[in-house]
Amino acid sequence: MAHDFDTMLRTIKDKQWSLADIDWDAPGAETVSDEQRPKLKQFMADLVWIENIGAMGFAALADKAPTGTIKQIYKYFHAEEQKHANAELALMKRWGMLADGETPEPTAQVRMAIWVLDNFSDDMPLTGLATLIPMLECALDGALVKFLLDEVSDPVCHEVFRHINSDESRHIAVDFQVLDVVGAGPVRRQLIESAAVLKPQVLLGLIVVFVPLLNKMRDNIVAMGLSEQKLYNAVKRFASNGDRSANTRRIPAYQFFKQQAKMVIDRTHPYHRFLADPLVRLTNFFPVKLLGKQPSWSKELTHEPVDR
Repeated sequence: MAHDFDTMLRTIKDKQWSLADIDWDAPGAETVSDEQRPKLKQFMADLVWIENIGAMGFAALADKAPTGTIKQIYKYFHAEEQKHANAELALMKRWGMLADGETPEPTAQVRMAIWVLDNFSDDMPLTGLATLIPMLECALDGALVKFLLDEVSDPVCHEVFRHINSDESRHIAVDFQVLDVVGAGPVRRQLIESAAVLKPQVLLGLIVVFVPLLNKMRDNIVAMGLSEQKLYNAVKRFASNGDRSANTRRIPAYQFFKQQAKMVIDRTHPYHRFLADPLVRLTNFFPVKLLGKQPSWSKELTHEPVDR
């Protein structure tokens, strides 16, 4: 299957937007009720940090991109994920959830995910990262954003997420196009890259960090009121997109993450009782100070509507 990444790159450049394009003082902020605000604040804080995990993933993918054009695309996606996080911070500021200069604290699970990506993304093969990122975007971003737009009637929120959804649709399209390209490579390379995922530090990072991160986010958004069916549909999108390509189906990492996604949404699966839930409890008490300072890029988070 041929993919026109040059045309996609031109489209991405043409569709750029900035926080300065939004009228942050427009009416509608009052539609967020006092009753909604506490849970919505935590929800938005989680969303901000998920965007930054996505940004880190795209930055790592840019270093492993199979072509120069795809490398440029991933650099744009890295910047767009950071912009999404800043736009979500601006919404939190608009709704009176943040003081001047305040940035919400990441959960222990998010801090651990950031630490793993900072320290071990170089050891992760292209196929592993290129599969993990679209799973997160389909399962978490897709479900979270749809739920938010159902729950919040502020027109500025809807305007912001029209831009974000437009960006994300291109991210997901490229994600699966790249999987199709790398899945067409030699079987020998697939096996070598699969073996790389089994390195102790990589495997431990995936299990101890991303299992509880996914599980805690799953339970949080269901507790907020997201229906199990909507979450199922978001995850199903990941599998249905990937299964369209025979090349993608050949990638062991894709098959692994597809099965994990199915277990995440099935609360009756033993995966939760014996692995995910215990890891959530364990990581809740993990002393995040052991991970050192947050990376310097996190200080670039801002709700200011700069033109970027």
